[in-house]
Amino acid sequence: MRKKQPWSFKRKLLIVMIVVLLSLGTVIYSLADRYLIEHVEVVVADDTATAGVSTAATTVAAEVNATSDDWSYSSDDIQIQIDQVQTGSGSDQITYFVADVVLKEASSLRSAFADSSFGTNIIEDTSEIASSNNAVFAINGDYYGFREDGVIIRNGTVYRDDPVRDAMALFDDGTMKTYDEEEISSSDLLAQGATNTLSFGPILIQDGNIVSDFSSVKIDSNFGNRSIQNANPRTAIGMIAPNHYVFVVVDGRSEGYSRGMTLAELADVMSDLGATEAYNLDGGGSSTMYFMGRVVNNPLGKNQERGVSDILYIKEGVTS
Repeated sequence: MRKKQPWSFKRKLLIVMIVVLLSLGTVIYSLADRYLIEHVEVVVADDTATAGVSTAATTVAAEVNATSDDWSYSSDDIQIQIDQVQTGSGSDQITYFVADVVLKEASSLRSAFADSSFGTNIIEDTSEIASSNNAVFAINGDYYGFREDGVIIRNGTVYRDDPVRDAMALFDDGTMKTYDEEEISSSDLLAQGATNTLSFGPILIQDGNIVSDFSSVKIDSNFGNRSIQNANPRTAIGMIAPNHYVFVVVDGRSEGYSRGMTLAELADVMSDLGATEAYNLDGGGSSTMYFMGRVVNNPLGKNQERGVSDILYIKEGVTS
């Protein structure tokens, strides 16, 4: 009877390499599935059909008899004034953009998903989403698609209901409120007239008062996150009075042009602008302000947008 030959070193090594490669492949696929591969859960009806206007912002302005230039827009329903502000100098210089917006109807402020689809890893540039929705003005939203929790109500529809953090809600009476997702249900929010919620944070101003301590702000544990306490590009929304909003986009990470802002600095800016409620949205490379067909700010000092999952935007011709 022939004796069994012991496995050779090469054969053992081959088996180990196969196991390692299979394990590595599983890890890579899991990461790609979580952060790269699109997962569409809901396809949303195209909002452009509701307006009855052309896709070009300039044509929209003409049809509603609006006047506009590179920094302002005025019609019977929408007033927008954008200002560029620079403070400091050298390595301490900060460049940011402030849009003061007054609306006749709260329904003119809406939200939109990238590729008109709700899900994860679905992204488009802010300008692309804005253009496809006939937006006059837009900012990036909360990048809900980078996480799997939070309360996501958009244009009156609940898409996700997993309360975990401080959030912000827009209401059909033109007001904005910051709140704790774990303290109020989605059904209660809808009953109160909530049209949109954003889940990122932190809250900057609540009930007229600046939130005093940003040092304990928690950040998501998702792969690729940076600390948000340091100076960074920022996007924020604030309410001065019902249907009177202020949007701030801060450029950053570009020495000599703009270092970005800390959360405390951003809260101070929103307070100085008169906001009684203010909320921090997704920042970094996402921070983008769009107006009348162009990107107003300079994302990361490179004039290059980063794809996002959603926007807030202002549009003519929308009724409740």
